[in-house]
Amino acid sequence: MGRCQEALLSYIEMQNQGFLPDNFVVPNVLKACGVLRWVGFGKGVHAFVLKTMGFSECVYVATSLVDMYGKCGALEDAERVFDGMAERNDVAWNSMIVTFAQNGMNEEAIGMFREMRLQGVEVTPVALSGFFTACANLEAVGEGRQGHGLAVVGGLELDNVLGSSIMNFYFKVGLVEEAEVVFGDMVMRDVVAWNLVVSGYVQYGMVGKALEMCRMMREQNLRFDCVTLSSLLAVAADTRDAGLGMEAHAYCVKNDFEYDVVVSSGIIDMYAKCGRMDCARRVFSSTGKKDIVLWNTMLAACAEQGLSGEALKLFFQMQLESVPPNVVSWNSVIFGFFKNGQVAEARNMFAEMCSSGVTPNLITWTTVMSGLAQNGLGCDATMVFREMQDAGISPNNISITCALSACTSMALLKYGRAIHGYIMRHYMFQSLNIATTVIDMYAKCGALNDAKYVFSLSSTKELPVYNAMISAYASHGQAREALGLFKQLGKKGIVPDHITLTSVLSACSHGGLVKEGIEIFKYMVSDLQMSPSQEHYGCLIKLLASDGQLDEALKTIFTMPSNPDAHILGSLLTACGQNHDIELADYIAKWLLKIDPHNSGNYVALSNVYATVGKWDEVSNIRRFMKEKGLRKIPGCSWIQVGQELHYFIAGDRSHPKTEEIYVTLDLLGFEMH
Repeated sequence: MGRCQEALLSYIEMQNQGFLPDNFVVPNVLKACGVLRWVGFGKGVHAFVLKTMGFSECVYVATSLVDMYGKCGALEDAERVFDGMAERNDVAWNSMIVTFAQNGMNEEAIGMFREMRLQGVEVTPVALSGFFTACANLEAVGEGRQGHGLAVVGGLELDNVLGSSIMNFYFKVGLVEEAEVVFGDMVMRDVVAWNLVVSGYVQYGMVGKALEMCRMMREQNLRFDCVTLSSLLAVAADTRDAGLGMEAHAYCVKNDFEYDVVVSSGIIDMYAKCGRMDCARRVFSSTGKKDIVLWNTMLAACAEQGLSGEALKLFFQMQLESVPPNVVSWNSVIFGFFKNGQVAEARNMFAEMCSSGVTPNLITWTTVMSGLAQNGLGCDATMVFREMQDAGISPNNISITCALSACTSMALLKYGRAIHGYIMRHYMFQSLNIATTVIDMYAKCGALNDAKYVFSLSSTKELPVYNAMISAYASHGQAREALGLFKQLGKKGIVPDHITLTSVLSACSHGGLVKEGIEIFKYMVSDLQMSPSQEHYGCLIKLLASDGQLDEALKTIFTMPSNPDAHILGSLLTACGQNHDIELADYIAKWLLKIDPHNSGNYVALSNVYATVGKWDEVSNIRRFMKEKGLRKIPGCSWIQVGQELHYFIAGDRSHPKTEEIYVTLDLLGFEMH
């Protein structure tokens, strides 16, 4: 920074002494302006360029202007200079692509890259790096893969810059194996590249691989820096491994990293997520100079733990210590209230934030949407989505996914379709997460044909998209279709994961495809070498039990590596009733009530079993026991949206204003059916 300021002072001195800078000096002056983000000074140099004969036609000066404006965030000025260039070299194209990508104009960056190729300009590593950044931000898998192909065909070396850009893209879109291949092919790897792989593994919960990378870094005599340590602390936090976190903390203390804001924030976050709030508070209290980042980390830790009261106290304390809260601080307090189910308090905090002059950002709006949806207020969440756009905030992939999830949770098909329309109008469908969530929304709102249509339109059918569609078929009882789509994976060379297998086994269970379900389970264990989870065993046991193979279902339970959960035992208990096997039902019931004694549904299920064989004394005993224990059957609930209003219906409740009309219609339908 200091050298850049010296360069600009020399430029001023040069002109004061009557020397005119040439087309070698001007680009260097503009470069210094870009580094310092001094757009005003840069505009002064631009004015000098326009006044001086011959400078405005110089491609190097014009390119430097584009680069300077881009680094200063003055996009309109950068575009104006670029559009006015009579001749554009590859550096000018590179600057515009990188400028768009760095300023969040991802679609424009991809469009500029395409235009550059149409103009026959040679693709450079710098242009590709900007292009990969844009593809990563949009989760545009197809375009990113094409860019990688261009790098390979063009014979470009995977150095630190290009290799790291491609890896970052693959990690961002969830293609970890492809990122690993790129890392292996890189001709040189600096600490940044290693850190990128470590953080990528951490992001996807691959703790073992992340730790192995750290070990390999030490073998290569590469010192851990702040980024590496932050990733290690994140591993400890995500795995709730306080021992590993303490080791990383000790390394920080020995190597004077504890004074780094990012590292100390990571230490507090790690202790909080490991349930050691006492240690988190101790680290926070022992830090001499607490900046806004550290306060926000502690606020977030309290909010994440549901300590909304402590978060609010910290919020006021930081102001007493002359640290004004920023938008991040407000977001944490709002999140803490929502996490605790304190919806009214969260809404009040949001209103107070707006009235205090702090402008809610995208994260604020997304937090409010998510909080409302998770507290059963899906309609309100969709209203917030509209308000956010009215406030001039454009939703990103995360907020779009959040809004769609709100529609899914309340079966708000009308609002879901509106959001889908927004996605299509703004070309956001390239995102795997969005495509997956749209399919899931339509399926759970009962519009299976719409889900199928979205699946057919998806340009990049990666595994998550297949998973969503297989799950959609399964939930709609179309087992054959789910099985057919599962078989397509093998033909396309896509390896299924645990989610795929849970969905297809569930489809077989619902559809009564016993033979196919058993074959898939064997394929998972023998061919894919996967360890079945509770969900997989649950699907298999339900499949066997529904087919009347109660003994086989029980044998499967005994072969499980861990104890069955209440869901598995409950499905077997229900099957006992359907097959009138009272002896096994009694055995399973005792087991079930031992592990889940306070769930009224278990007693109701056992009561139903006795009712099927006419043991009414036993039914009465169970009902009396439930009454003594204060256990009540949770009534069924359903709802339907008509216009802008949601109508709720609860079993046994006749409070709806149109109850009489509804029951008359039901009676007429019953008459027609019989």
